[in-house]
Amino acid sequence: MTKSLNLALVAPTGSPEAYRAAVNNFPLLSAEEERQLAERYSRDNDLDAAWQLVLSHLRFVVRIARGYNGYGLAEADLIQEGNIGLMKAVKRFDPSVGVRLVSFAVHWIRAEIHEFILRNWRIVKVATTKAQRKLFFNLRSAKKRLGWMNKEEVDAVAEDLGVNSATVMEMEQRLNAHDASFDPQVSQDADSDYLAPAGYLEDLRFEPSQQAEDDDWESHSGDRLESAMGRLDERSRVIIEKRWLSEEKSTLQDLADRFGVSAERIRQLEKNAMKKLKTVMQAA
Repeated sequence: MTKSLNLALVAPTGSPEAYRAAVNNFPLLSAEEERQLAERYSRDNDLDAAWQLVLSHLRFVVRIARGYNGYGLAEADLIQEGNIGLMKAVKRFDPSVGVRLVSFAVHWIRAEIHEFILRNWRIVKVATTKAQRKLFFNLRSAKKRLGWMNKEEVDAVAEDLGVNSATVMEMEQRLNAHDASFDPQVSQDADSDYLAPAGYLEDLRFEPSQQAEDDDWESHSGDRLESAMGRLDERSRVIIEKRWLSEEKSTLQDLADRFGVSAERIRQLEKNAMKKLKTVMQAA
């Protein structure tokens, strides 16, 4: 079989069943054959020897990748990532240690598949710390039943996996959450559009037409207020200005002392002035 054909078979394109049948056709290596090939690659950088090591172990990658089908990702993608891990293992394999390549490569294959799942399982990465990564791949198998765990179950899982209970609860919440669509669903009606983030996260503060509209409204409101204030008598106008429009607000007693009346009388004048302002501005 030519190297070009071999190279095409490493990429799990097309039917997964066809790919599995193809990689199972590559013969397994004996311990002596594996050692000789590994020595040729290590000593002479013989790429043909490295290629034979990779091809003879592709079936193991398929077997490992199938164990991760429950994460909702394409099996072909999982196999592809596992193949990358296998090639990294072949590059670092030391035949003088005395272990078989498959035993050494399992760690590298799983590591690449784990990284791929963590990057692609959700839009936002759900596991970043070492403890969270451990829980991501072990929490479901550690749970004794479906549904939310109670405190005793959380503590038991935390003890088994060597993490704290708060991390277990946080990871369970992340695993049970779902990605929200930014745009509204096609089946939603117009009234439901604003339930999707696209309906309420848009920032229109710096949109030119919105700014122009806000400026016009502010200018119009200022003109109406100025016109309404002109309808008040001088004492009521001063009270409103000192109580609501000045940076340093006056108290009722301050104004009572100024005008020689009681604080209650100032409160009544303020109330009447506010009512008159509201009526005038609504009519404008």
